[in-house]
Amino acid sequence: MTLDQVIAANRATRQKHPENLMARHFDEDYFRGLDEPSRQRLTRIIASGIENPDSQMGAYAMNPDDYDKFAPMLDPMIRDFHGLPVETAIAQQHDWDTSSTSCDLGAIDRRLKDVSMRVRVARNLSTFPLPGAMSKEQRVALEDLAAAAFENLREDALFGGRYLSITPGSPHEIDAEEYDRRVGAHQMFKDMSGDSYLNTAGISADWPHGRGMYVSKAEDFLVWVGEEDHLRIMAMQRGGNLNAMFERLRIGLERLQDLLPAFATSPSYGNVTSCPTNLGAGMRASLHMKLPKLTSNGHDLARVKREAKTLGLAVRGAGGEHSDAGQDGLVDISPSARLGVTEMKIMRRLYGGAAALWEMETA
Repeated sequence: MTLDQVIAANRATRQKHPENLMARHFDEDYFRGLDEPSRQRLTRIIASGIENPDSQMGAYAMNPDDYDKFAPMLDPMIRDFHGLPVETAIAQQHDWDTSSTSCDLGAIDRRLKDVSMRVRVARNLSTFPLPGAMSKEQRVALEDLAAAAFENLREDALFGGRYLSITPGSPHEIDAEEYDRRVGAHQMFKDMSGDSYLNTAGISADWPHGRGMYVSKAEDFLVWVGEEDHLRIMAMQRGGNLNAMFERLRIGLERLQDLLPAFATSPSYGNVTSCPTNLGAGMRASLHMKLPKLTSNGHDLARVKREAKTLGLAVRGAGGEHSDAGQDGLVDISPSARLGVTEMKIMRRLYGGAAALWEMETA
């Protein structure tokens, strides 16, 4: 797109879709003032928001240094999404001390001793472009690097397992039947090639090359390779003890990062991720709760979303974003904040929010 086309497209989007943060904060003067190579780089970063005007963020970083290089454009978008005023300094801190507080939902109500819980962090290697700018060869090379790390992890008594690749011809390749089974079990990520947002951003290119998943024998520690970020590292459990799940992730993350090149980080934004919504801790922690009263038996998410927002939580349907509540009002709840909050603050917010919603449900 030419300079004038980009500017015209953003003016139109800002009018019709003011929720598109990229269009809302698009700075025409800054964009015009860039040299041509930089303007082309930035155009690629915001292409998804231009081609998909109903986007919420409307941008995906392509290289680890994009957030710092294009901060005059991206910083206002990031602050808007994460609720950080302009005068507030951004300095991502980390805290994985799970012993500092107890977050056991089962202690609140025995009915919360068997909820489905998941916590994951996004990480990208500093030695590769981000997924939107990777070639097929780079995707496969990154997968090979990850697979070699997993070979070492397989010897670990706590995290041993196997790597499942969907790259054609990979020595770790699984068949379509096992892939579908893993997707159905909510372990493996779905085919990204039909996602218009990821397609425009280049993130889903070369599907399924360079993609796969490591899974522990207990199937409670997983690592996605080649999804929206280079790696999505997660712990998943049934129960109610958030401390145990977060500790499982912390230990697994430490073991894995010792086997790989350095992760990409930013002095301001913490862990670098493809989507600005995941910057900072790079973490999404969630659990499934049955809230029939707050969802009118699963028919209406409006009230539970409204109540959850006041608690710093986001609510999705049981099937993920844009889905409805499941049987008996089953919903997915997770803290909204990622940037400027520590890992333990996320855990405590999930625990406190879940407890508050449960109190409303059972009142």
